[in-house]
Amino acid sequence: MTETLAEFFVNLFGFLGTTLLGKNLTIFFISMLPILELRGGMLAACLLGLNPFTSLIICIIGNIIPIPFILYFITPVFSWFKKKKCLKGFADWCEKHAKKNKEKIDKLKYYGLFLFVAIPLPTTGAWTGSLIAALLEMDKKKSVIAAILGVIVAGLIMMVLSYGVLGGICK
Repeated sequence: MTETLAEFFVNLFGFLGTTLLGKNLTIFFISMLPILELRGGMLAACLLGLNPFTSLIICIIGNIIPIPFILYFITPVFSWFKKKKCLKGFADWCEKHAKKNKEKIDKLKYYGLFLFVAIPLPTTGAWTGSLIAALLEMDKKKSVIAAILGVIVAGLIMMVLSYGVLGGICK
């Protein structure tokens, strides 16, 4: 599914993809998106034929940017959403999704958050991990560090998978 979404966004941002800068912006924006995050960014980088190491740095930066915003602002945003009839369902769905994974992080706290973000599987990553940390009211500074370290490890794993294991598919 991630591969399909990555291809969709590569095509969506196709107008950017004619130059090296445009291709780098494409993977940067893909890495910032929920669901796709760094996993999708690295797959898109492979599809676009970009340098794996440069792409890794760009995707890590793109995936890290939302973390502090989620940790510091998601709780008040959800409170506001719940007051709006048209947004209440979305806030409830996000919280339900996060609470479903809560036990994975709650036992090990910051190590759990790190592992949750570091293992690049569907429904794991910086967005969900940061959301869970915010809902558990974990220390924000420690959570940012754990999530960033998780993003770096996930990036290394995805670089190996995207350019190594899946590299033949991309070409």
